[in-house]
Amino acid sequence: MNSMDDSDDARVELYWIPLGAGGHSVRFNGRVYEALMAVWQHRSRSDLYHAALVIDVDGVRYTVEVAPSPTADMASRGVVATGPVGSRYLGGLRLFRYEVRCWPGGSIPDLAEAVESPAVVTTDPHAARRILDVIRNVPTPVWGRDELRAGDMWNSNSVAAWSLATAGVQVSELPLPAHGRAPGWGAGLVVAARQAAGLPAGAAQHDPVKA
Repeated sequence: MNSMDDSDDARVELYWIPLGAGGHSVRFNGRVYEALMAVWQHRSRSDLYHAALVIDVDGVRYTVEVAPSPTADMASRGVVATGPVGSRYLGGLRLFRYEVRCWPGGSIPDLAEAVESPAVVTTDPHAARRILDVIRNVPTPVWGRDELRAGDMWNSNSVAAWSLATAGVQVSELPLPAHGRAPGWGAGLVVAARQAAGLPAGAAQHDPVKA
């Protein structure tokens, strides 16, 4: 863990990591997906990114990200929620499950490959603490699908956007890298706005952490 000199100091950073950094199959699939979407939407191709957060507050550094669930020892990775990948019926199998991590003293693979990062989201310690609080109640619909009818798929970008917006952090001016796109970001903002208005998140409910 990294100590800070003053408990009132805080820093929330947003990192944009190229989709598939460190994994050739994910990178290839992402390029195919973006090529098809570009044709369908009659636009040029973009570079795809997924978001991760690093939060320094109260003398502790937390990493917030969405990742596959590799083992049952979730406490060691700061897992606060899990959800299914591809199909809710397959979510009971670890192979088809993602996990949301809020990991004190943790690390994020491929963080060094982030582009035009970090973007400092806020230095307000109260906002930083709110993000750590709300992340434990993040919706966990099926990853890669629009189960919540938000007009975009749910993924790691959705979790980051939802967490920031639900904590009251201004996200409208957060820049993406040049020629970049973050699928799922809009879904997080839509769902956060619904919940702020007292409306249901959507069709899916929050999944408790599964061993």
